[in-house]
Amino acid sequence: MAKVNKRLAVLVGCNYPNTQYELHGCINDVVAMKDLLVKRFGFDPTNIELLTDASAVTGEGSSSVVLPTGENIKAALSKMVSQAEAGDVLYFHYSGHGTRIPKPAHIFGHDEAIVPCDFNLITDVDFRQLVNQLPKGASFTILSDSCHSGGLIDKEKEQIGPSTYRAASSLSYKAKNIPFESILEHLTTLTGINTSDIGTHLLESFGANASLKFLTPQLESELFDFLKADEGILLSGCQADETSADMNPMESGGK
Repeated sequence: MAKVNKRLAVLVGCNYPNTQYELHGCINDVVAMKDLLVKRFGFDPTNIELLTDASAVTGEGSSSVVLPTGENIKAALSKMVSQAEAGDVLYFHYSGHGTRIPKPAHIFGHDEAIVPCDFNLITDVDFRQLVNQLPKGASFTILSDSCHSGGLIDKEKEQIGPSTYRAASSLSYKAKNIPFESILEHLTTLTGINTSDIGTHLLESFGANASLKFLTPQLESELFDFLKADEGILLSGCQADETSADMNPMESGGK
């Protein structure tokens, strides 16, 4: 009997409810994407993991009982990649805040990151490691609908995103952006440590679950010294120096 190739997906929507960083359309995004994957692209619903912070509001009856923390998102992605075989199709969709981490003495000046609901940043180093683990013959598409999402898989040869500026919609919208200074301020209140080094705060708060970028600083150069040909594709909501917009579904007919 011929082997049946798997289609696996992890979908993450962060609205950050009841915070000053609250968004409104991100959970709507991934719920709609799950429907699309099943009905149009033939994904088995049991092979789609949905993580949202809806339960932070409702407490029950949410679409997910697993909150999209940094640890949970990385665990879901690692599980998906570990299950992959040649011919399989992997898909990760993230809708939420993105940010840029200043990187002194780096030619581009910043690292791109996504902002899970607990602020345990997931960086381009983490995504590069995931793509490096992809078995030959499997494909991995990452769609990040977040600010500064261009370059989220560092040194990825296949990146698709907007190249021109488009006029803003007449509907009200909010940038999916948290300034780095705000993230630093938030983490400082959690750790009580007086330092501007983001890695110190993340390691203090999340320990071994912090980004690889901060756990093993030398790992970044090691990862990129051994770049291999891969089937990774990044679809970004914007370029690395741009912001993406959050639309309130209640103002656009529920979608």
